[in-house]
Amino acid sequence: MPRIPEVKSITTEDEYIHVRYRDPDQFDQIRTPDWADRVSDSVSKGSEVRMGKRDAPDDWVVQSVLIQKNVGEQKAREQADEIIREIES
Repeated sequence: MPRIPEVKSITTEDEYIHVRYRDPDQFDQIRTPDWADRVSDSVSKGSEVRMGKRDAPDDWVVQSVLIQKNVGEQKAREQADEIIREIES
């Protein structure tokens, strides 16, 4: 089973709880790919995944997961961990 990165921060902004796994400054690009959105929606409807691209040609990893704030912080963290596990395994 792949190791889930440590959560760097959890903040609530607007409609989402942002679960940040990696610092956005370490990436050249950050996007929300459709395929990652489909994976996240299968775990938590309405969630989003921000993927960051490093220097390597196809080295995309999860930067943060956004979960709708009505689920609460603890549940958001659990769902974000499940989403990152699905994407990075």
